[in-house]
Amino acid sequence: MVTSRMFLGLFIVVIPFFFSCSYSSTFTITNNCPHTIWPGTLAGAGTPQLPTTGFQLDSGQSVRIPSTPGWSGRIWARTGCTFDDLGAGKCQTGDCGGRLECDGTGATPPTSLFEITLGVGNGLDFYDVSIVDGYNLPLIAAPDGVYGACNATGCISDINNMGCPKELQVVGGGEEGGGGGVVACKSACEAFRLDQYCCSGEFANPTTCQPSFYSTIFKRACPRAYSYAFDDGTSTFTCKANDYAIVFCPSVNGSRYTEVLPP
Repeated sequence: MVTSRMFLGLFIVVIPFFFSCSYSSTFTITNNCPHTIWPGTLAGAGTPQLPTTGFQLDSGQSVRIPSTPGWSGRIWARTGCTFDDLGAGKCQTGDCGGRLECDGTGATPPTSLFEITLGVGNGLDFYDVSIVDGYNLPLIAAPDGVYGACNATGCISDINNMGCPKELQVVGGGEEGGGGGVVACKSACEAFRLDQYCCSGEFANPTTCQPSFYSTIFKRACPRAYSYAFDDGTSTFTCKANDYAIVFCPSVNGSRYTEVLPP
């Protein structure tokens, strides 16, 4: 039986061959957190799933995942997970149907998300980091541009412990990565289910859906991240990149990763 750890080892071995004969972008996912995370991936409509849709990534580890031209989707990290030998289990945050491999199931909010649509040929990539569905971990996304430098984006603030209002807090148990404290911060939409916070109903357009008290808290903490549905102007970036470095907990222990993300 191939365990998640065995799979990860096999996965790292086969990627260089795949990448050597492909001009598509890769995603280099790094766990800079002091605890294990379980990244998940989800393809958008009309694009194939990535070679892995969920795996374990111990503290300090990195994995490179190849994509295909035009790929669209999202990447996130789950925390406080337990899985059996068959890959069944659950996570405190970011769970995707109780499976190690998400297999087309998205993240349960609240979860910090990296979202991207890769360009085809010379077409530009469009990418962002979103906390519209809430927040569970800090992350940055730093592209390695084909034609020069590209903008990094993300959220390096620890919103869980610095600024999450009590009414939005998700408090965890003692599982790894949880510690019994605040493990995630809900969006106002998830917490209150009101159209004005969800940008739905009569608020489903940029004129009527404006930043709220709660989305403003997120925006101040993470100026480059999406804080509500129509936060496009300061949160969507374009680039043509060979690789996207996606780093979770980038600021832990004074990491160099925060240097690529100015305020």
